[in-house]
Amino acid sequence: MGGRVARAARTWLVVLGVAAAVSVLPAAPAAAHNSLTGSDPRDGARLAAAPERIELRFLATPKEATTEVTVTGPDNVAATGGAPTFSGKRVIVPFRPGAAGLYIVAYRLASDDGHPIKGEVRFTLTTGTPAEAPSASAPPTSAAPTAAPTSAAPSPASPTPAAAEADDDGGTGWLWAAGAVVVLAALGGGLLLRRRAARR
Repeated sequence: MGGRVARAARTWLVVLGVAAAVSVLPAAPAAAHNSLTGSDPRDGARLAAAPERIELRFLATPKEATTEVTVTGPDNVAATGGAPTFSGKRVIVPFRPGAAGLYIVAYRLASDDGHPIKGEVRFTLTTGTPAEAPSASAPPTSAAPTAAPTSAAPSPASPTPAAAEADDDGGTGWLWAAGAVVVLAALGGGLLLRRRAARR
């Protein structure tokens, strides 16, 4: 009787030992893999006000040398405001908001076993920072053509001196013609007087 109990006890010990080993073996590789546990803003969030930074939280401490984080906004415009900082299991990236729309935070890091881990966090800004600088500089360019007609205004007045000169030439011409008539009259009168004198 005692032998059966001893054999049963040893059998159960073996079964429990095998079960414990089986349960521990898969856990070792799983612990070597890192993964994202949370983010701020959270994935799929819709924000009316842009955050100053983006925070990613991981299961294990990420290594700075093998961790890459990029942030892009609408039209694939970069929205990273600086280099990421590492604090324990958290990675913090300064955020530089742009236009309203979808923003994608892409991360890539290596686990302790060398296996690369990558993923994305997406959030939407419902209000952005519009680019008003070009519109503010537009009015001076549109006002420039209005100044051109004022500078061209003196050109129509240029014919007036020519007209004055033409009038002056016409006046001197009449004086010459009148002088010629007087001279011819004097010559004619002189000839008549000589003929009369010759007849006498």
